[in-house]
Amino acid sequence: MQNRLEFTSSNLMGSIQNNSASMSTIKDADFAAEAADLAKNQILVQSGTSMLAQANSLSQNVLTLIR
Repeated sequence: MQNRLEFTSSNLMGSIQNNSASMSTIKDADFAAEAADLAKNQILVQSGTSMLAQANSLSQNVLTLIR
């Protein structure tokens, strides 16, 4: 009976360790994907800001030419 309990306990501990390792892998993969999405979105924001600045500059130049 004691050996059976020890065997079951050992198997459960192994399962817990395997689950922990799997969860770590899943979290790391999600972190990498989120980091890539963040970088992409930052580039989009920067390019949008640059485009707005250029559009604002063009309208100012047109107003200067009209005066």
